Amino acid sequence: MTHPPHPEPGAPRDLVGIGIGPSNLSLAALAHPLAELDAVFYEQRPRFDWHPGLLIDGATLQVPFLADLVTLADPTSPWSFPNYLKTHERLFPFYFAERFHIQRAEYDAYCRWVSQNLPGLRFHHRVDAVRWNPRHDVFEVDHTRLDTPAGTPAHGRTRTRTRTRTRNIVLGIGTAPHVPEALRPLAEAPGVPVIHAADYLRHRATLRTAGHVTVVGSGQSGAEVFLDLLRHRPAGQERLHWIGRTEAFAPMEYSKLGLEHFTPDYTRYFHALAEPVRDRLVPAQWQLHKGIDADTLAAIHDELYRRTLNGGWPDTVLTPGVRVRTAGRIAAGQVELHLEHLQQGTRTRLATDAVVLATGYRGRPLDTILTALDPYLRRDDSGRPRIDQEYRLLLDPCVTGSAYVQNAELHTHGVGAPDLGLTAWRSATILNSLTGKEQYPLPARTAFTTFGLQPPAPRAAPADRTGQPAPATG
Repeated sequence: MTHPPHPEPGAPRDLVGIGIGPSNLSLAALAHPLAELDAVFYEQRPRFDWHPGLLIDGATLQVPFLADLVTLADPTSPWSFPNYLKTHERLFPFYFAERFHIQRAEYDAYCRWVSQNLPGLRFHHRVDAVRWNPRHDVFEVDHTRLDTPAGTPAHGRTRTRTRTRTRNIVLGIGTAPHVPEALRPLAEAPGVPVIHAADYLRHRATLRTAGHVTVVGSGQSGAEVFLDLLRHRPAGQERLHWIGRTEAFAPMEYSKLGLEHFTPDYTRYFHALAEPVRDRLVPAQWQLHKGIDADTLAAIHDELYRRTLNGGWPDTVLTPGVRVRTAGRIAAGQVELHLEHLQQGTRTRLATDAVVLATGYRGRPLDTILTALDPYLRRDDSGRPRIDQEYRLLLDPCVTGSAYVQNAELHTHGVGAPDLGLTAWRSATILNSLTGKEQYPLPARTAFTTFGLQPPAPRAAPADRTGQPAPATG
């Protein structure tokens, strides 16, 4: 499959994508058949990798396989997960396996297959800066081609610096592991056994043999790490401690009507709410996207129960509602965690040989890469970028190009922002907006729930650069 050639030497591109995670990979896949669109995507990593440290055997996605890169916008796309299976002669085995939720490792392999065959992707290219050139009405994207692959002594040395001009950009720079402030000095110190779950598989062999291990974090990653360690430690000698800030090791909301919070209907409803209301809603809805898969909770209980069959209890402690106040090193290379129970108001200390921080991820700050665009950005009362319904940053009207964001709009679009189930729909929305055509017809209604007192309104007219609806025509 080929991409249309660059229309003429030196001409600005139509779109430059920054970052190649699932979001921008989806956009690239859906943009591929649009012959009139000249697009290129840059990523500093040497290849596509999706949370490689958490591809634990048996761990599954929390969304169905239809939430691939393209299907919910274009089921006929050659970049769909079913076509990936067909290409690898695995369609019948998958059919008989009857799996609605695929393993994470398989999703990672599928995305890598797309990234290896889709043109227009430039790995090993680090974007350094983005600026607006008012003289030529284009964005200028400065990027560096890295010389050597990750893991080699010369990784990070540069080879060439280049500038690409483009009419539009889309930022899909993803998230980074979050380390709580109290544990950051230990996590950053060499030789200290405090790691983020993002690096779990790289350290798993050492963690399995550590004397005592503490897992911090009560979400899906914490549950999977705890279960994996539990399964590989001797009965009666588990020496595992699992703590988290939430009031319970709670299951993720997975009822059919509850899942309608991850529909375009709810996204539109949320976007129309007042900013203070949106800010109150996001943390209150944690169980929609930060709970634990019910099957994982059941597997943990089954494993713990199995270890009681011969009498006694496993040497494990599972305590929700606990936060880490401070932490430090003590004798014999151990780590001491200073804990506080949020309901009791009690405090204690825990000595442990290793700590796994399943403390989630945070969006990489857009300001770092958009420093030169700061004078043009429109911000909300909390200083965050304003983002319109079509995932476009609101910029000064003098900027004629568009800057879109992917998975950086939690504060404006709600809990569906990082959800893989909305990835293809968001990409299609961006492409329709970018081209000014309905390249991908999108459904007017996607949920049985009506989230406000008023019935669902027709899709709004595209907004102009200041966020005001475009004037009606005809």
